[in-house]
Amino acid sequence: MKRPVILAPNWLGDAVMSLPAIADIRRAVPTATLTVAARPAIAPLFSLVSGIDETIVLSGRRRPYLRLGAVGFEGFELRGRGLDVALLMPNSLHSAIVVARAGIPERWGYRANWRGRLLTRTVVRPSGLHQVEYYQHLVRCLGFPGRPEEPRLSVSEEARSSGVRALVAAGWDGKQPIVALAPGAAYGGAKRWPPASFAQLADTLLSDGVRSVLVGALPDSASGKAVQGAVSRSTKPLNVVGRTDLPTLAGVLAACRALITNDSGAMHLAAAIGTPVTALFGPTDEQATRPVGYEHVVLSHPVWCRPCLLRECPLDHLCMTGLSVARVAVAARRSL
Repeated sequence: MKRPVILAPNWLGDAVMSLPAIADIRRAVPTATLTVAARPAIAPLFSLVSGIDETIVLSGRRRPYLRLGAVGFEGFELRGRGLDVALLMPNSLHSAIVVARAGIPERWGYRANWRGRLLTRTVVRPSGLHQVEYYQHLVRCLGFPGRPEEPRLSVSEEARSSGVRALVAAGWDGKQPIVALAPGAAYGGAKRWPPASFAQLADTLLSDGVRSVLVGALPDSASGKAVQGAVSRSTKPLNVVGRTDLPTLAGVLAACRALITNDSGAMHLAAAIGTPVTALFGPTDEQATRPVGYEHVVLSHPVWCRPCLLRECPLDHLCMTGLSVARVAVAARRSL
């Protein structure tokens, strides 16, 4: 095993939660050239991960490769690099097709989604594990000894400076304490605390002398604008939603006292760089995807239907609307 490649998960939160498993592999094969292959939105994350020798961006573009009997295929970037083992973090059939077409001789991953014949070693999927443990279980069953640990990222001085510049450009004076708010969340609206609640929280924190900054990816822009529009005070939250790449977002979060967030990728990113997190869980299961670490607080409102894992709530969304601003503010203040 000289040139292993790890196919990273496709979502930011999952990619962060896979980091302890990647660290297990790094410790087990210290002399190997360890490569990570990831989609463009996720690949910059691995510039913050120690022990990664190379990151390959899977562009998704199609290139002709007639010997395969197809017009082209995603993952052509993996060919011709001498990669000898591919370890698949995603459970998709598509990821198995990518590494098989790339001609990587050893292909390992969980047995899922009818892809068993495309893999050379498979592991039966467990249930009831936190996602960090889920990824570590895979690599442990493949022969890489593991140890319990939290996901960790190293934010470079360049990324920290870039984060500060983004905050200053958004109106920060560089002195007032700031707290990040992440009002968006991928997968569906059911995961999102109401924008009006985030706005009331921003007003409450400003009364304490703490300025808020809205963070998130470009698809979260509508949520960010809704929060800004609902704030009652004249000093509105700073807004860098959709204006940062991943390293810069890490720099922004490193400059913040804390993050208050839905179950989102930003939640795991902040936790991995050491920023205290107050996480709001509704339809998703905190036992599977909560931020790892004792300094973080997870809040939920007990209703009979959670965790339902639905994208949109067909009822009254009480799992999220039942979380009061006062309760969230009390939890957030503990980390300031």
